[in-house]
Amino acid sequence: MCWRDLYAAEEAEQLIALISAAKQHNVEFIYAISPGLDITYSNPKEVAALKRKLDQVKKFGCRSFSLLFDDIELEMCPADKQAFSSFAHAQVAITNEVYQHLGEPEVFLFCPTDYCTVFCIPNVSQSSYLNTVGEKLLPGIDILWTGPKVVSNKISVESIDEVSSVLKRAPVIWDNIHANDYDPQRLFLGPYKDRPTELIPKLRGVLTNPNCEFYPNFVAIHTLATWCKATADGEPRDVEMGDEEDDPCYSPHKALTLALTEWLEEFMTTDQPGGPRHPRPPLKKDLSEEPMQTDLGESAYVPGPDETPLYTAEPLTLDDLKLLSNLFYLPYEHGQTARAMLQELDWLKNHSQAAAAAETDETAEWHTRAQQFDNMCEAVVQMFNRLSNAPNRRILYDLYNYICDIKSGVGLARAYVKRLGGQGPPSAELLNNDPEPWDFRGGLSGEFQRMLPGHGNRDLFRHPPMTTFYCIRPYCPEDKVEVQRIFRATQTPGDGKGALMAQPSLMSDGLSAGEISPSPQCAFVLEDDLGMCGYALAVTDAKLATANVQREVSEALKEFPSLLTLQLLPRVTSPSAAKRMIDQLLSSIRSSGSRGVFCVLRHSDRRMLDFFSNLCSFKPLFMGGEPHDVLAMGTSL
Repeated sequence: MCWRDLYAAEEAEQLIALISAAKQHNVEFIYAISPGLDITYSNPKEVAALKRKLDQVKKFGCRSFSLLFDDIELEMCPADKQAFSSFAHAQVAITNEVYQHLGEPEVFLFCPTDYCTVFCIPNVSQSSYLNTVGEKLLPGIDILWTGPKVVSNKISVESIDEVSSVLKRAPVIWDNIHANDYDPQRLFLGPYKDRPTELIPKLRGVLTNPNCEFYPNFVAIHTLATWCKATADGEPRDVEMGDEEDDPCYSPHKALTLALTEWLEEFMTTDQPGGPRHPRPPLKKDLSEEPMQTDLGESAYVPGPDETPLYTAEPLTLDDLKLLSNLFYLPYEHGQTARAMLQELDWLKNHSQAAAAAETDETAEWHTRAQQFDNMCEAVVQMFNRLSNAPNRRILYDLYNYICDIKSGVGLARAYVKRLGGQGPPSAELLNNDPEPWDFRGGLSGEFQRMLPGHGNRDLFRHPPMTTFYCIRPYCPEDKVEVQRIFRATQTPGDGKGALMAQPSLMSDGLSAGEISPSPQCAFVLEDDLGMCGYALAVTDAKLATANVQREVSEALKEFPSLLTLQLLPRVTSPSAAKRMIDQLLSSIRSSGSRGVFCVLRHSDRRMLDFFSNLCSFKPLFMGGEPHDVLAMGTSL
């Protein structure tokens, strides 16, 4: 459905029922709408359409609203560029107007396009976008924030203090710690953690954006609720913390145990989780119909002494759920049992020569640890069996694909260790020249990822990454053609739809294009085993470049008289090689007598923006005459 379209009668009935049910259960229903993909902010008809849609929802009984401008293109259309001085001004204007049109509701949320630290250019405190939002957005509107990253590992008090200062209000955390929409093979059943309870009085609230599957979110919501109640003001808490906890008010481990204990009760319920256990209704007797064939009154089958015994499912236990949570923990860490299994498999594989050796202490240790690993694998299998027979099928159906996948993966590892230990022939499950399709995971997406440099370097259980050797050498005239090739490759827009000349030229483009020669000893190239993969060029007198592009340059040239440019092909995954090349270039510029150097970057070039701001300590500069989507950054020498 398009955001402009009103709800049809059937859809309206469903939404009214949902809003009513939320009120009955003391849940604040917030209607969110995302017009940012194709709205023209300056068109009154567009604003009227947005108001009309929200007015309709308001008539359904909704009293809380949210405007979301996350994950959209940063470029405004020509009409909006004429009407608004920036993207932030356009969003703020329409948000304020809609907020006032709805009567300034008590709950009204705004999600900015730059909703986390990594999106802010050059940083949170100096982000013109966030500063505009903080200054212009009406004070009754709350602002969503995900933390340092889209999926933040940790959220510190200091980071919230910083963004609160810019936004002129405490943010509402929109937490993605349990979100799994970016990876269909991952589920997160670990506790809410790495957010100190000192944050609670500094926030307007916390929203969780959990797993796509409904029922597995019991742990995410339950542990967040425990965290929210874990204040230090003397109020009763769900769990008491011990002295061993980093946070005296909240223990992720104890919160998880509490959540899993209550979740176990849901698993054992034959009706909807949280609902009553309804007895089976008696069969209706209708004398006009033939009696239904049933096994009522027949004696149960009892196998003979030499026959296969009946399968009896054991009841699910709290330990099973703890193991399940350990296997599907959190985005940045595995649970304790999962880490132990990976560590044991790694050790067994790296010491496999001891398995077939003569009886020694090392051989005995290998077989002992192999048996321990096998026991852990068997625990996963038994957990799977008991989960598969749990009474509550709704929870099981949400979990089933995930537990099947982990059972299969554990089975492959188990068979591999048995083969290393000489226990029987190689398993048919192990990869071979003609494997079953479930043995090569990931489909096309997986193959793309395995072809990319650095694949596996971000695994939570890390092996030493493969090393690429780089060579840094002085630039020579023969390198001009290769430099131009790299320049063209790195300047093509990311979507591949635009031409190079559609982008405004930068002051430094003449260096890359060969129109301006770099100053002596102020040019270097980077090479790997495939050839040239990057370069760093500079002119000690930037006036040579600014004259060519015929733009006014501010007084900043007095403090930063030199200009440099850096480009790297995407296959350069190590920032350390580029950092060494820039350090050599800065040393050469300093030796020439220059007091400062600057570079010019496009806002869309986040890779270079992050590199110069985080690794090279470059700061934003004001350079007159540059396009609005270009940023100058400089450093003193």
